[in-house]
Amino acid sequence: MSRVREFPLPDLGEGLTEGEILKWLVQVGDTVELNQPVVEVETAKAAVEIPAKWAGKITAIFHGEGTVVEVGAPIFAVDTDPGAGDLPEPSAASLAAVEVAPAEGAVEPGLIGGPAPGGRTAVLVGYGPRTGAAKRRPRKGAAAPNGVPVASPPAAPNGVAASGAPTATPATEPVPPAVTAEPVPPAAAAAPAPRTGGTAAAPGALVLAKPPVRKLAKDLGVDLRTLSGSGPLGSITRDDVHLAAAGAATEAEPATAGTGTSAPAFGPDREQRIPVRGVRKLTAQNMAASAFTAPHVTEFLTVDVTRSMKALDRLRGRREWRDVRVSPLLLVAKAVLLAVGRHPMVNSTWAGDEIVVKKYVNLGIAAATERGLIVPNIKDAGRLTLRELADALTALVQTAKTGRTAPADMSGGTLTITNVGVFGVDTGTPILPPGESAILAFGAVREMPWVHKGKVRVRQVTTLGLSFDHRIIDGELGSRFLRDVGDFLTDPEAALLGWT
Repeated sequence: MSRVREFPLPDLGEGLTEGEILKWLVQVGDTVELNQPVVEVETAKAAVEIPAKWAGKITAIFHGEGTVVEVGAPIFAVDTDPGAGDLPEPSAASLAAVEVAPAEGAVEPGLIGGPAPGGRTAVLVGYGPRTGAAKRRPRKGAAAPNGVPVASPPAAPNGVAASGAPTATPATEPVPPAVTAEPVPPAAAAAPAPRTGGTAAAPGALVLAKPPVRKLAKDLGVDLRTLSGSGPLGSITRDDVHLAAAGAATEAEPATAGTGTSAPAFGPDREQRIPVRGVRKLTAQNMAASAFTAPHVTEFLTVDVTRSMKALDRLRGRREWRDVRVSPLLLVAKAVLLAVGRHPMVNSTWAGDEIVVKKYVNLGIAAATERGLIVPNIKDAGRLTLRELADALTALVQTAKTGRTAPADMSGGTLTITNVGVFGVDTGTPILPPGESAILAFGAVREMPWVHKGKVRVRQVTTLGLSFDHRIIDGELGSRFLRDVGDFLTDPEAALLGWT
């Protein structure tokens, strides 16, 4: 067994297909212990730290910070026996020596029928290698054997080649012979060699590069045949590709100095493009799916919460509550949980041919983080005492702010509260989290003139907004649920005495 073990990106929960490298906690050459955190990865659910599966010495890091990696792709390598001496130099057979950027129709290296490391041909068990030579279409700008230029398909927007179903060739149309070598067009300017000491590969020659390096070059648009490798046996390394890409980008910048033209007042040069991935990508997908699947209805209720605010003040003054974070959200959560006991249908899910009514409440709390909106939930919140609920809310918010919310804590929610009041907003029309039938928006608590006992007085007032799935909750049920939440916040002590 090889001393060097490659660690693939694991599936971090619920069938996620990719993750973004946020931060490396180690460097090449560091010695790590078993289960020591090595890298921080963000998925569509949360940011998590991945521990080392083996103890040893980090020999390679395959992806830099900010790179999106598919699940199963290797992200780092560990020498599991660093005390056994230096690792042997890699041979040419251990590097993937393949032609770079195969044309459409050619077999990729390592696939069935294509070249494999060591000059072998990858085949299925029980089948021999394919005897015919792989045919390749000439690249754009390359001439056919008869001297007639070959037309290339038009490029799709953003520089991505247009793809579609292959067009059948008429029987009367002559088929050009297979192209066995692709000369580099003389007009193409070669990217500067990132390092000295090597020579660029000749046209049609084989290039030494590992699969991750080839993929990186393909993503950055770098022709590996124009580079001088600085790795073992002249192989191309990741640094070679990055330096070549940086040099090409510098040369591609238009020379505006001395032209006498001023920069445009607006345009692409003053736009910022932010990749949509991770938490924000999943949030966008879920919100779009929910908004156009469940018929939303939103109702509003403005309530006097002066007594609730006084009750919180008395709660903070009690000796056993002095070290507990107490906020109006605590009473709103308690009001929702008690109202669900009166109206169980609000805590349900539409399942097509049936409605699933949950006998437990996994209370979700929408939290805004640097990476986007997440909705962790408190499991079986209806069974918690008021003190336990306060502790759970505090832990949930603190964990969310640090970006350490586990994927399991964001799944299985049944009912959600979004506290827009912390931003000074009166209320809103929230969108339902997928699979839930109701979400409550809690607005800002403000001092306002209010008719109290027949006189206009300054009272503390807030506005609640309840969005619900009209397939499950009709107007009467939604109104009764919202009224009960409002009644609790208007006089929480009387409600607790009468409802429990």
